[in-house]
Amino acid sequence: MMIIPAIDLREGKCVRLTEGRPDRETVYSNDPVAMACLWETEGARLLHVVDLDGAFAGKPKNLDIIKKIIAAVRIPVQVGGGIRDLGIVRELLESGAKRVILGTVAIINPDLVAEACAKYGEAIIVGIDAKGGKVAIEGWGVTAEKGALELAKEMKNLGVRRVIFTDVGRDGTLKGPNLPAIQEIARATGIKVIASGGVSTADDLLSLLSLEPLGVEAVIIGKALYAGTITLKEALEISRREEKRVISC
Repeated sequence: MMIIPAIDLREGKCVRLTEGRPDRETVYSNDPVAMACLWETEGARLLHVVDLDGAFAGKPKNLDIIKKIIAAVRIPVQVGGGIRDLGIVRELLESGAKRVILGTVAIINPDLVAEACAKYGEAIIVGIDAKGGKVAIEGWGVTAEKGALELAKEMKNLGVRRVIFTDVGRDGTLKGPNLPAIQEIARATGIKVIASGGVSTADDLLSLLSLEPLGVEAVIIGKALYAGTITLKEALEISRREEKRVISC
């Protein structure tokens, strides 16, 4: 299972929000590019970069910094936050992004998601952020009527091959991931799932690793790395150790 460090951008800084709330922000670095380079140095194989300002505004606000991050590291970068038209998707991919994450647009304009998938294939990921099982959009400020599992099934039918599932109520809380919801989406859809939200300890990682046979292929870790409840080195070692154990069995 791949361990993916998160870099959330707000006003040019590397921050973490608790439960997706902008009034509960902690700034961890004034230099997101340096933070990206640090995670690469410590062994990350992929970075998850989110433009929080873009998510709230409905259009990217930190493109310059995102492009600097992509240029500064040699590992792949996946980017999300306020991406709602194909022009931005193309710009990010041409700038070197490995994957582009579509969120709100999956609810308000699913045809665009289908078009993006047809054109860019696995470079397109859909981010499904959920509150109480329902999809949260517009920077998590609006809860749609649609359930997370229903949206995941619809996205698969549109050609999406991979989703990021985040329980917003757990994001940044260090309370552990929503394992039942992650398992349900993976089992019911057969789609590849990247788990996000709430990871804090080695036990959390081990719990997620047990879902790997269902298609849970990666986990995004944010606040736990910045707060030091687990280090990237520890997380990578747990993943490698479990991989070796499974192979030996």
